[in-house]
Amino acid sequence: MTDDRGETTAAPDPRKCLPGRGAWLHPDIACLDLAVRRRALSRAFRQRVEGTDALRARIRDVGSSQQ
Repeated sequence: MTDDRGETTAAPDPRKCLPGRGAWLHPDIACLDLAVRRRALSRAFRQRVEGTDALRARIRDVGSSQQ
């Protein structure tokens, strides 16, 4: 998805209704860590993915709200 500055960002989609490239992660930090280690996000987005701290924080928020 594109943010208000025109930058491409990743966002959680628990309802599975947002448009996108289909780079799916479970709302689990371990899943994100595995995807980063395997460079799966870069392959899915067909571009280099850097700085997953914001995505990590959003996954934590989603996980907290589901409990």
